[in-house]
Amino acid sequence: MTSRPFASLSTGQFPPLPDTMQDEWQRKAITILQGDARRSADTHLIKPSFPGLEGISIYLKDESTHPTGSLKHRLARSLVLYGICNGKIRQGTTLVEASSGSTAVSEAYFADLLGLPFIAVMPHSTSRQKVVEIEQCGGKCYFVDSAAMVYDTAQRIALETGGHYLDQFTNAERATDWRGNNNIAESIFQQMEGEEFPVPDWVVMSAGTGGTSATIGRYIRYRNLSTRLCVVDVENSAFYDCFVSGDRDVTCSQGSRIEGIGRPRVEPSFLPDVIDHMIRVPDAASIAAMRILSDRIFRRVGGSTGTNFFGLCWIASKMIEAGQAGSLVSIICDSGGRYGDTYYSEDWVASQGLDLAPWTDALERFLNTGKLELPRRPS
Repeated sequence: MTSRPFASLSTGQFPPLPDTMQDEWQRKAITILQGDARRSADTHLIKPSFPGLEGISIYLKDESTHPTGSLKHRLARSLVLYGICNGKIRQGTTLVEASSGSTAVSEAYFADLLGLPFIAVMPHSTSRQKVVEIEQCGGKCYFVDSAAMVYDTAQRIALETGGHYLDQFTNAERATDWRGNNNIAESIFQQMEGEEFPVPDWVVMSAGTGGTSATIGRYIRYRNLSTRLCVVDVENSAFYDCFVSGDRDVTCSQGSRIEGIGRPRVEPSFLPDVIDHMIRVPDAASIAAMRILSDRIFRRVGGSTGTNFFGLCWIASKMIEAGQAGSLVSIICDSGGRYGDTYYSEDWVASQGLDLAPWTDALERFLNTGKLELPRRPS
């Protein structure tokens, strides 16, 4: 924090007014961020057709079309704007983040727009393509051995550089205006207004920071909607156990294989009280669902989208069993172009000991017939 001269009326000490250079930089920075929001904030809501799901309308919010290719573009812009408006980010401030990849790519983009240095702290296992994209934006990557190490390391680097730790895991739910301002929830429900079932029965969303699920859950309540929120978690993540037990201190010793979602600890931005239901999706099911959806919409999506899509299929199967008609919405979090050497690689899948075939068969059969018979039930 910058020290300020103290003015004392009693002693007649009147320091000069501060110059306006910093104010001018902040105004220019916010103008740049607002320009990006106008150009890119709204994304397509696509409606793929699945012959077996009669009476169930499926919608996918395609966040991969943002300039930085993922849902995290919204979060990164909000985090940077939040830092500027709180006086933490100024001209020349080094931005530091703990990230498994996509958030750091988006933050590097915004740091470059504003002419600020950027350092991402991430596990060695982060996909090489994400590292390349961060570096292409002028950012630097600092690698640690495990996901659990990113927090303290990022905070230390921010202190050493005199920079600002963006801290997505704490600030995601704080930095996003969940009442509106074209957040992802408002965008989804506005785009749904002219559809056959304009109020979705469920929105299905995975959790990385917990910020997006918090935004959607809060918005649903704020608008007094009948929509319910299902959050899908993955293996080696603390979120599901927290939801079931109510214990925010639960941890996992092993990191998630599905990049961008699942965390070894319960992040401050994760708000279980705004979630209606959770399931834990096996990693093999996530990757199988990712590949199937990619084939059906003619372009590759990422692993977290596979988790979302599997959860959406499971909810749809329950609606079909109950004889219900309606709509379901989920999110395409990012493009599959970043995962050619992992989730789309047969060698990588084999190295992880994953058997996709039973999940692939079950999901293909469900999308064609409406009958879902899983190898094993999600929790």
